[in-house]
Amino acid sequence: MIRINLLPVAKKRKKKPKPIPSFVVIAVLLSVFVSIGVAYAMFYLKNRISSLETEKKNNEKEITELNKKLKDIENFEKLNKSFKERKEIIEKLRKDQSFPVKILNEVSKALPPGVWLTNLTFSGNNISVEGYGFTNDDVVTYVDNFKRSELFTDVYLHETKLSTIEKVSVYQFKISLKVKG
Repeated sequence: MIRINLLPVAKKRKKKPKPIPSFVVIAVLLSVFVSIGVAYAMFYLKNRISSLETEKKNNEKEITELNKKLKDIENFEKLNKSFKERKEIIEKLRKDQSFPVKILNEVSKALPPGVWLTNLTFSGNNISVEGYGFTNDDVVTYVDNFKRSELFTDVYLHETKLSTIEKVSVYQFKISLKVKG
């Protein structure tokens, strides 16, 4: 026998999938954007680091070159200073070369008849003169001649004393004076 079921059969309904919660969707999208942002930042920073390292190497090369140039400049300055010092010394020697001649010329100009020198000593700007004169007036004339000279100052007669040389009475004297500077 055939049976027919006229009763409606309850069909199983397909279950509708549950909707995904919105916070999960937002979290996934946010994670994707953050991941893309982090990847971009890493890529950008790696490129920036490599460019900075290249720039650092170039700067170090430039610094070494500049240090070499600086050493060359320092050496040049030392040589220049040395040459200037040598030049000054040479100029001073040339200037001072005629100084003793001027002093001896002035000493001989001031020398009156009857006076002769036994010792002439230079010490910086100080000069010490020793000698003999036939009379005390000759010695005084010599001192006065020094005082009238434009080259000498602070003329001082330290001593005159009567002495005898080969049975002749003479006056021994010591004079100190300074050269005008």
